[in-house]
Amino acid sequence: MPFIPHTADDVARMLEVIGARSIDELFEEIPAALKAKSLGAVPPALSEMEVARLLGDRAAADGRLLCFVGAGAYEHHIPAPVWAITTRGEFYSAYTPYQAEASQGTLQLIYEFQSMMCALTGMDVSNASLYDGASALAEACLMAVRAHRTPDSRRILVPRGVNPIYERVVRAITGHQGLTIEPVDFDRRTGCTTIAALEAHGTQGAAALVVQQPNFFGVLEDVDALTDWAHAHDLKVIATVNPISLALLKPPGEWGGGTGALKGADIACGEGQPLGVPLASGGPYFGFMTTRMHNVRQMPGRIVGRTVDLEGRPGFTLTLQAREQHIRRSRATSNICTNQGLLVTAATIYLSLMGATGLDRVARLCVARTGELVRALTQIPGVRLKFDSPRFHEAVLELDRPVGPVLEALAARGIAGGLDLAECYPDLGHALLVCATETKLPEDIERFADALADIMKKGHA
Repeated sequence: MPFIPHTADDVARMLEVIGARSIDELFEEIPAALKAKSLGAVPPALSEMEVARLLGDRAAADGRLLCFVGAGAYEHHIPAPVWAITTRGEFYSAYTPYQAEASQGTLQLIYEFQSMMCALTGMDVSNASLYDGASALAEACLMAVRAHRTPDSRRILVPRGVNPIYERVVRAITGHQGLTIEPVDFDRRTGCTTIAALEAHGTQGAAALVVQQPNFFGVLEDVDALTDWAHAHDLKVIATVNPISLALLKPPGEWGGGTGALKGADIACGEGQPLGVPLASGGPYFGFMTTRMHNVRQMPGRIVGRTVDLEGRPGFTLTLQAREQHIRRSRATSNICTNQGLLVTAATIYLSLMGATGLDRVARLCVARTGELVRALTQIPGVRLKFDSPRFHEAVLELDRPVGPVLEALAARGIAGGLDLAECYPDLGHALLVCATETKLPEDIERFADALADIMKKGHA
């Protein structure tokens, strides 16, 4: 916090009231071996003005890179009212709304968020939020196993086209809960998951198939075929989606050619960061999850419901809370017992301001800008498009040399040129994942292309 109003006298009076002789006494239960012996690496104290100057100078030294990195966190334009409203005290300082009669504003906002996410995903019910897209997918896997209701079905088929960070988080969260995560390979020409690859794994003991749309490579999966295959083999379908893309793409609730219970994904989840949340050194972000009504009691987190009071007036309240840790403890459906309320507030305001027309415009610009970027970069000798598939706002390029030094050279010119896929996908060779959203102008793409062409021409970084 930028300002702490407590004087030494204030602190002394507070300690007197609680019966403590010093602040150190408040923490005496901490073993001495765990306490830092000194703060030698901390510089001498500075005044407020000097600290502000120091931090400002360091921030300026970092500069502001022209960003073409995506991979799960995206640079979008955020209208000015979004955070001007989000940081009002009514929202900024509000906590989890356990006391409904004192939290009607917060509850109504979350209710509107849930309604918007159901509309985007084509599903029946939404929870209030989860920590991020990765943990949302992990919770969706656990939920799918519960909803499958077959004790020995604990395998989850996860295509390699799913965000590899998400896959690691899923393993970390579900691995000690008896789930087996099985990677499914992708087609080297298209970058998509194939039915043949799924068939090779078999479905004995499988509970669910994860389908990311667009996938980590930016290409569009054949979600209808994958959904129908999964349902034909009695597997739940977990969709992990980019919410901006849903302004253009078929929502998960409509995937596949089935009807009734076999129509669409069973669970949809994803990362809400593109909805009005800035790139912020990795967070905080928030996850979302929607599902079919018949799965609602298996859904983690909380739901805000609309009801009426004894006088017939509309109001909002938390509902189905018995699934949560703060009521059921170890028997809870999930240990998620809070929500990323401030980020959800920003997303709700963003969606309200943009509306269907605004989201559609942003999504179309993302597609257009990525197309322009790919065309410009693939004209450079030594650069070619890796996958021949429709895409949203990311694409994989193959270079004729290691990607790391090229990215370092681009960074030296003020350009964050994408993500080197060598660590997660060494089998793709010298592969570079690039992204362009509506924030990238033609002159930005030209600057990137000119810099990359010069680097590639020199033959070294």
